Amino acid sequence: MLRIHFTVEDITNTRMLATLGPMAETAFALYLFGRNGDIAFHQWRRSVRAGLGKDAARYTALSQQFRTLYELPVAFADAFTQSTDPTHEASADVRRSTELLADLCQVAVLPHWPMIRSNLDGAREAWGRVAIAHGVERLLSSIHPKVRWRSPVLEIRHGQKRDIHLDGRGLLLCPSFFLSEQSCAFLDAVGENGVPALVFPVKAAAQGDFWGPAEHDEQALGALVGHTRAAALEALAEGCSTGELADRLGISLAGASKHAAVLRRSGLVTTSRNRNTALHALTPLGKALLRRCEPFVAPAPRALANGVPQQRVRPLRLGGVGAGVARQAV
Repeated sequence: MLRIHFTVEDITNTRMLATLGPMAETAFALYLFGRNGDIAFHQWRRSVRAGLGKDAARYTALSQQFRTLYELPVAFADAFTQSTDPTHEASADVRRSTELLADLCQVAVLPHWPMIRSNLDGAREAWGRVAIAHGVERLLSSIHPKVRWRSPVLEIRHGQKRDIHLDGRGLLLCPSFFLSEQSCAFLDAVGENGVPALVFPVKAAAQGDFWGPAEHDEQALGALVGHTRAAALEALAEGCSTGELADRLGISLAGASKHAAVLRRSGLVTTSRNRNTALHALTPLGKALLRRCEPFVAPAPRALANGVPQQRVRPLRLGGVGAGVARQAV
């Protein structure tokens, strides 16, 4: 059992981060990809296998070579690293492992990243409300079934038997979309100040709802916003004026203006003016919604080299947070 000892200062310095970033999420996704559990990810696995094509078997084999989560930040150091040292030059092994993970990221994570990031932001806000309403101690006691708060000690069950004293540094808490529901990961130190981090999964129900049905449902967007406004959203994918929108939809200028206004109030469209012409374009939320209702077409990854990147322990830096080393996961 891992035991993390808190002081009053540590409670004050504990804070929440939304995500470690898409590459770190891809490292967790790789670990999940080669294992058949977690029914919430079955549809995601099918789409990733289709996107990877003949390389799917190689990524499955690579995934199964990692026995525990703590090996990921070791093998894929740059997934958790954004060096601030201008003289830093990664080794050939680290560059190769980064390329491997970047290829998987293009297929498995980035096509869904706007919705994943929105989900992680929501998780951070929800847990933040728990901390505000009931205190950090309540947050620590309810964040994961393997984590138990026994003031002033946070216990992580089924981990290596260790005692860690935070010594006023606090703890960084971070949700992950691709961690298994049964897993959470403790990182000894992230950031230039060496702040320990606890990464925990978002709820499986949210993950299952996220992927939705395997087949493309052409009526899904229309059921959500109405068929005419769904058509307007698609017509605005490349941006256009109100007049052009009316022409594309075959409706009146007043009708096109009304639909654009409703989409704008919903946060799906932005409108700018050039003299007497209103120009409409999708917001990131509008693009994400439109993308969510389109068939998934994955970009082709680069060919994989044979073999597995050598595992090397390197400092773990998180962009904007700093440096540290990943040591333990449960």
